[in-house]
Amino acid sequence: MGTLIPIVVLIVVFLLIAARKIGNVSFGIWQVMLLGAVAVLVTGAITPADALASINPDVMLFLFFMFVIGEALAESGYLYHLSSRLFSRAESVRHLVVLILIGGGVLSALLMNDTLAVIGTPLMLYFARRHGISAKLLLLSLAFAVTTGSVASPIGNPQNLLVALSGGVENPFITFPLYLAIPTAISLLLAYVFLCRAFPGEFHSAPLVHREEEILDPALAALARLSLVLLILLIAVKVAAAMLVPDFELRLTWIAVVAAMPVLVGSRRRFELVRRIDWPTLAFFAGLFILMASVWQSGFFQPLIEESSLDLAAVPVITVISVVVSQFVSNVPFVALSLPVLEHLGTSTTGMMALAAGSTIAGNMLILGAASNVIVIQGAEKGGETLTFGEFARVGVPLTVAQTAVYVLFLSLLPA
Repeated sequence: MGTLIPIVVLIVVFLLIAARKIGNVSFGIWQVMLLGAVAVLVTGAITPADALASINPDVMLFLFFMFVIGEALAESGYLYHLSSRLFSRAESVRHLVVLILIGGGVLSALLMNDTLAVIGTPLMLYFARRHGISAKLLLLSLAFAVTTGSVASPIGNPQNLLVALSGGVENPFITFPLYLAIPTAISLLLAYVFLCRAFPGEFHSAPLVHREEEILDPALAALARLSLVLLILLIAVKVAAAMLVPDFELRLTWIAVVAAMPVLVGSRRRFELVRRIDWPTLAFFAGLFILMASVWQSGFFQPLIEESSLDLAAVPVITVISVVVSQFVSNVPFVALSLPVLEHLGTSTTGMMALAAGSTIAGNMLILGAASNVIVIQGAEKGGETLTFGEFARVGVPLTVAQTAVYVLFLSLLPA
């Protein structure tokens, strides 16, 4: 029975996230996940030592410092000032959604999708208020853009990074776009189509009226701008180093730390900014790591995979299993545990690309399928908006099915 406790807790967590309410008591996603973590700790399904070890410090530190940068960009007004200039070409809601999908998709391949989720969420809420557009439409556009766009890059998301580093992929900065750029472009187009169908009343022809937003705190804006420039430059250095000097390692955590230093060291508002960052999302991730570690330690899923009669090295099987299982155990731990199995089976580069694609687009299906979704929703709730489990799934489930078909068909046509 002890091995089933984490599975029962996982099911209850999913139900609570879907309902978000029991009687008159409402729950935030982070509260539900923390309750799940506490439950597996109290029942002894995972030891305190294992729970502490399961919390990935790189992820936690990366998010903390990125939240600092995002908060500085928003509080200074520089984020809205910059966006008003960049998106002033959007003449209609339709045009704005296209720009979000393309811009978010391309940038997530360079800055990592979690980064874009942090920075982009307050922008979506700003556009919604400024132009009277459905916040749900724009939040979904952002979520689908950063998830889908990140597929085609080895640094687009944490699970791709795992595949690039541990999956025996040669020249990942060439291999990923070579195998995945075309189906990713098609998948972004599909996201646009499904959003149009889900929000037909929002895509009216009335022109959007833009205005240039003033910077609220020039001193903080200068520091936030410096942090943003540092972030982009350091990621460019990481990409160049990966191609030219493979032995040189510039960890993403250190990139975030260095990029946040101008704000943390130079701003008089540093303590205010730290207080205002999205602590509930950090709490969510801590709870997620603990709960998922207990699920894997239970050994419930491993026999199901090992005793399967399916060809686990086949592209369609890898892709579909990645999409489905990532809904239950999160894509990063799923990829981490799948890589040794696939390497043992002698899986081809195409199979590894299927693992990266399937585990990533899984995030478009349900809220818990991707960390970036949680960041978007937590940021939205902080700003007075939200997306429910059902609202996300209504568009995300059919979209993910269609995108899965695209990746399977395209990768199946490529040589092993």
